[in-house]
Formats: sequence, structure tokens, C-alpha cells
Amino acid sequence: MATNWAGNVAFQAVRVDRPQSIDELRTLVAAQPRIRALGTGHSFSAVADTTGVLVRLDGLPPVIEVDPAAATVTVSAGLRYADIVEPLHRAGFALANLASLPHISVAGSVATGTHGSGDASRCLSDAVVGLTLVTATGELVRFERASSEEFPGVVVALGALGIVTALTLRVEPAFEVAQTVYLDVSLDELATDFSAIFGSAYSVSAFTAYEGGVANVYQKARLDQGRGAWVGERPAAAATHPIPTVDPAACTEQLGVPGPWHQRLPHFRPDHTPSAGAELQSEFFVDRSDAPAALAALRSVAGAVAPVLQISEIRTVCADDLWLSPSYGRDSVAFHFTWIDDLPAVLPVVSLVESVLLPLGARPHWGKVSTAPPAQVAARYPRLPDFAALARRLDPYGKFRNAFVDEMIG
Repeated sequence: MATNWAGNVAFQAVRVDRPQSIDELRTLVAAQPRIRALGTGHSFSAVADTTGVLVRLDGLPPVIEVDPAAATVTVSAGLRYADIVEPLHRAGFALANLASLPHISVAGSVATGTHGSGDASRCLSDAVVGLTLVTATGELVRFERASSEEFPGVVVALGALGIVTALTLRVEPAFEVAQTVYLDVSLDELATDFSAIFGSAYSVSAFTAYEGGVANVYQKARLDQGRGAWVGERPAAAATHPIPTVDPAACTEQLGVPGPWHQRLPHFRPDHTPSAGAELQSEFFVDRSDAPAALAALRSVAGAVAPVLQISEIRTVCADDLWLSPSYGRDSVAFHFTWIDDLPAVLPVVSLVESVLLPLGARPHWGKVSTAPPAQVAARYPRLPDFAALARRLDPYGKFRNAFVDEMIG
């Protein structure tokens, strides 16, 4: 039985196929009553599950085509960010944003609204300006941001519209970044000077366990841009892992040493096991204006959270127009939780965290552990009815549906 990366989801699929060509994929899709795509399996929810056939796309011919004139790169859906960043950098280009883990697939990250960090940085999905997918009949259909009014509904689609085969991403000239970690920043200061701290560099993350009242702030500054005025009092003198008890060998270089964008923006190196390795994850997006209230709410339950928490990361994400993006229509703060690998112990604590964050309008990440009622989550997406109509039109018989999608969109 196939499972996700964490092992907390056992897929119901009758089998996992790995087609070697687009034509083979089209034939497979057309023949199956139920089918879904599986990326690298880094989702901790059942978003990728199906009772039919799961399809891995990493057997498709790899494509990385840079168009300097259009400032785009077109990549095949089975590739990971780790696969595309080096060729892109050698061509003199960069993606504006990257997630903490370069190990995740491009298509899977895009489909779930996954993100990096930065006051001016939107989610990874926002870089998509075109995509090609196989529809329920096996037809290849191309969508372009410039020509499709429905494009914002096609990008973060939870796999419900078809199987994506290629994505075209916006790029920019390559740049360098220097990463510095500041230790023991008080959570009181984080709340009071939130804008100054998170605006102090191109990408900023704060890692905290809440109970101790302090955070370590990871500041990733672009060398071609100015820095903000905020500077922590205690710069780390040695490499530091976000989870203090874990060896920092897996982390990207710190200590202010400049380096290429793709070797600094992620927290972890692609050739190492990311994060703790054995873990579960949750994440909740709140309106940026509610960041101090959310931080106070989490501190109020820190004692109950502590026994199952490895670390929590706080990041900012710029608003976008993608219908099912957790940052749709509002600048957001994402509160990410890396839990111990013990689902029965973690679930009640996730419910507790949701009890203090959902009243603030929090939106759970589609690919993380959540216990929030589907109807309550759906109500937080004003364009969800439009997405449901789009799904019914492109997939009238529910070939790409699963229980997760049905609960969300009906």
C-alpha cells in the first residue's frame, strides 16, 4: 500500500502507475473512471488520494525550457524544484520565491498553494502564467493567464480539474542572498515590531516553540536590495537548525555568507533529509493585520501545544488572486507547525490550535493536517462556488474527485 512521505496517509488507490510519455498518460486518463496525480507525497492530508489509479509524473520526459524574451521557464510537472533551479540559475534566471523544501514537486506545490516567505512574495503558484493539463477525456488543454478569465481558478486546483503535464513559470534575473539567523528574539518584540522584523529582508521566518517566549529569526537578504532597519541583538555564531535539537548539516548556508538565490531561500539543502524527517505538519493562514492577535492566541495554549510540537514557523505571504489560494485576496501570515510523528497525540492539539485561530479567519493549508469542518473551511473562499462550477464543467463525471475534494466543494 502506497503512503505519503510522512506515512500518516495510506492511499486507497488500486495501483500507482508511472507513464513514460504524454500519450501514455492521456490513454490512461481516458480509460480510468477514477484517477489522480501524486507528486512527491509531501502533503500530510488526503488531498492526493483516490479509490482509482494514482499517477506519478516523474516518469514523463523532463522538460526545462527557458524563454529569455518572455522571462519564463516551462517545466514538466513531474520535476521537483531541486531539479529546475540549477539549470535555471545557469541560464541567468531565478524564481522570485521558493519553499522551505526544494524536495517538493512543482505541480504538487502549485496545486496546493504552497509558499515561501516574504512581505512582497506571493505563493509559488502565483509564478504560473500557463499550464497544460489532461482532461477527463484524455484531451490536452492549455490555459494562459493572459487569455483565460478562469485562469485564477485553474492553478490552485487540488487536482480536481485534470492532471497537469507542464507549467510555465515567471522568472527574473538571478540574484544573490545572504542568510543571517538572530537568536532569542522575544515574542513580545515580534508582536510589537512585527512589520519591522518581517520587512527587514527579502524573506524572513521566525521559529518558535511559543512556551519559551522567544524565537529565532531567519533573515534572508537580497544583495541587490536594501535591508530594513531591524537587526537582532544576537546573531548566531554557528549554523543553526530551525529545530534546535537537530544537526544543522541539512540547512542552507547561514552566517551572512552570500550565495545564489536557490542555495539560500530554502531552509534545507536538496541532498539532505529536510526538517526533522519524522514529523507531521499543519499550517494556518490569517490576515496579516491579525498577526499579533494570532500570536497571542497561540501563546495562550503553548503549554498544551508543547508536548507534541517540534517547532513552529511564522512567515508572511503577499496576497494573490488565485481562487483557492490560502492567501487569496489578503496579505497573510502563515503559522506552520512541525509536530512529532504521533497522529493520535497530535490531532487533539491541532483541534486546540484551530479553536483559537479559526475565529480569526484562519485558512488551513490544503496539504497539511487539519481537523476543521470542511464547510467551515469552504466558507473562507469567496470564489469556491466558481471553482466548483469550473470543476463540474471540466470533469462532469468526477473522474478527478476524491473524498477530500467532495467534502470541500460538494
